[in-house]
Amino acid sequence: MVKVAKFGGSSVASAEQFKKVKNIVELDPARKLVVVSAIGKANNKDNKITDLLYLCYAHIKYNISADTIFSMIENKYLTIAEELGLTFDIQGELTKLKSELTKDIDEEYLVSRGEYLTGLLMAEYLGYYFVDAKDLIFYNYQGKIDYEKTQDAFNKLIKKHDKLLIPGFYGSLPNGEIKIMSRGGGDVTGAIIANIADAEVYENWTDVSGILMADPRIIKNPREIKVINYSELRELSYMGASVLHEEAIFPVRDKEIPIQIKNTNNPKNTGTIISDNANIIENKNIVTGIAGKKNFSIITIKKIIWQTKLD
Repeated sequence: MVKVAKFGGSSVASAEQFKKVKNIVELDPARKLVVVSAIGKANNKDNKITDLLYLCYAHIKYNISADTIFSMIENKYLTIAEELGLTFDIQGELTKLKSELTKDIDEEYLVSRGEYLTGLLMAEYLGYYFVDAKDLIFYNYQGKIDYEKTQDAFNKLIKKHDKLLIPGFYGSLPNGEIKIMSRGGGDVTGAIIANIADAEVYENWTDVSGILMADPRIIKNPREIKVINYSELRELSYMGASVLHEEAIFPVRDKEIPIQIKNTNNPKNTGTIISDNANIIENKNIVTGIAGKKNFSIITIKKIIWQTKLD
């Protein structure tokens, strides 16, 4: 039995959050495959590492010093490593990255370093084998996942190591260059890993206890959705519900692997289960959820005798 556990940026935003992740992983021996995002916000005034890396690239592109921004990035990683007593040479990795900050640096490579560095720290902390996503998640030149090559790489790894830590959000093209996913793409990485591992369940750990039936900024204390099917989730995603990346559905749906949205800060909460079997689970609400989007238009085309067969 294997579970994939993906932890988002808020779940790895500090040493304290790292400790919560470790407690969660160690509670269930089936959580053998762990995917992590880059360090996120520890509080509302904080910055996401990914945002800082994009800002670094913009400064370099316009020949503006990125030293101050990079120091903020360094401080985040060094603080976590120090507070957890990690021995990995994260300073060496940061020094190497800083030396690469020239106009020639590839934007996707630079931005992917957030997940890469977070993964290195988490791998040591959990005692898991670190797998650089560029050596596992493969794309073809059309920008689609090469599942055959990815599956083959996974099969070779799992024969040698039963517990893997994989950074999310990126993979590699046939020429070896880094290719990143759209924002929140770590969710997609987790789904791909669940697919190739034939996982029992794909756990997506975030900072909320599942998906809510309505936007809490509009509706006071909305209920949590306990079960939802893939089609319903996709509709809600299009209309603004954004707990899970909408593209994370496809890799697991193909193999009927359920997704469970869980809260790192409240792990005992069952969260939301996403499965095409959700429609047969007892006590499912008649209305699954309500979502909306501003400046959104839907065009409906109707025609008299539309369904009449032609001779």
